Amino acid sequence: MENKNTLDHLLQIEAKAAALVNDAQAEADTRIHESEEKNRAAYEERFRAEAQSLEASLKDEREKTRKEYQKALDEYQKEISGIKTNEDNFCALLNDCLANKR
Repeated sequence: MENKNTLDHLLQIEAKAAALVNDAQAEADTRIHESEEKNRAAYEERFRAEAQSLEASLKDEREKTRKEYQKALDEYQKEISGIKTNEDNFCALLNDCLANKR
């Protein structure tokens, strides 16, 4: 009878230990899930902030480049508009070149 009591007692202890292990595993799973959610939220916030910063930088750089391009184009147009054309000399040169090619 004592052996049966001992076995029953050991089975009760094993059941309690299994329950403790299950509870510990559930607690660990909960903590891991909470930690993952917290880390994911922090990552997404940092990602959004960095993306916004890069987008703003890109927008500024595009505007700067557009202004530089427009300035260069305006300067070029001003430069070529100041050049006087001599159509008579051009036509004479063209005729001379064509006449010598034949």
